[in-house]
Amino acid sequence: MKLNKYSFGIGDRFARQGLAQLMAFQKSLENNLLITPVWNKSYREHKTVHSIPQSVRNEADEAVKVSGWEHEYRVDADHINLTNVEDFIESSDFFTIDVAEYINSKVEEEEIEQFIKINSKFIGEIEIPSIPEPFYIGRDFLWHIGEKFLGAIMEAAKIYQYIKVKKGPSFIAEVSMDEVEEPQTPVELFMILSGLAQYGVEIQTIAPKFTGRFNKGVDYVGDVKTFQKEFEEDLLVIDYAIREFNLPANLKLSVHSGSDKFSIYESIHNTIKKYDKGVHVKTAGTTWLEELAGLALSGRQGLDLAKEIYSKALVRYDELTGPYATVINIRRENLPQPKEVNRWDSIKFSQTLRHDQNNPNYNPEFRQLLHVAYKIAAESGDQFISLVNDNKDIIGPLVTENILNKHIDPIFSGKKIV
Repeated sequence: MKLNKYSFGIGDRFARQGLAQLMAFQKSLENNLLITPVWNKSYREHKTVHSIPQSVRNEADEAVKVSGWEHEYRVDADHINLTNVEDFIESSDFFTIDVAEYINSKVEEEEIEQFIKINSKFIGEIEIPSIPEPFYIGRDFLWHIGEKFLGAIMEAAKIYQYIKVKKGPSFIAEVSMDEVEEPQTPVELFMILSGLAQYGVEIQTIAPKFTGRFNKGVDYVGDVKTFQKEFEEDLLVIDYAIREFNLPANLKLSVHSGSDKFSIYESIHNTIKKYDKGVHVKTAGTTWLEELAGLALSGRQGLDLAKEIYSKALVRYDELTGPYATVINIRRENLPQPKEVNRWDSIKFSQTLRHDQNNPNYNPEFRQLLHVAYKIAAESGDQFISLVNDNKDIIGPLVTENILNKHIDPIFSGKKIV
């Protein structure tokens, strides 16, 4: 099973917007741009909303059936590990193997020495085509790689082999190391790929941690030129590693953007076009935020529920933000108080939530808190789902427009966000 050159991951916390999401890919196809949709949902998200992995497969299959989509699509077991992968085996064909927590885990010295022996040919200067400056690799550097990353690489191999035994060759594997504080440098990425090849992990995408902050649902925080240099070098390193380590020919970079990293989309577009390379971009659950904005715009009960969710989120701030500490950055002093929010009309609430940096009402702190507050919507049970279903004519176009105009178009077509 091979992943298409261009692919785009879409989250949907409550599995209600599959068709609206797929409409964005249909519209791209009308402009002769084929992008593979990859529905993703993590174990953490399933546990939070009390859903099961099969629900994502059902959502994707139904959307494809209703829309008449005739091209490939995938269902991603997002951020899985060995403790929960079994739940996803039957319903998923794309597995994001998350081994970030195993970085810096203890590894036997014999394993590190074997890693150094295998890679000793790279000791010295290594020149990678199209990268102006050579990388220098010494024995100490290889020891550093083994000590820091080999535990994560070996854990990825365990999970990969487990999936392979269960599914045979009919799946796509991604390795993710993005939800950590320190970025991996391009030369570190090169050696990580060597290790993955050594342990037999045939990945088709890899998601490193880039320089800068990739907070959920808001724009990139960091130096865009630094990101562009790093992204380009990572892309070239992968191209070189494919040949050196006999990795899958379609191996490509995966950007776990947390969505809405508008300021780096131009860099991604220009680089993949410059070298004619593919990319996988995975968004977070901003579809849930479009649902909330749509409920607010519907007025009455929808607006009341949206305000209630925010008020409860503020009270439960530590509980909700704790699991996302590495991927959110909220300045609490900029969060409005419930008394103020309760005076807002539909337009004010929606504009404060939706990511339009030209709108003076937009509040990134408000958006980030509500991004992680989907647990509260889940706790409302039928009330939230019923209102979402009743207002699909308002919500659906918001979902489609968000994916197409704010993400797909700027990344893959180079269009400016309007």
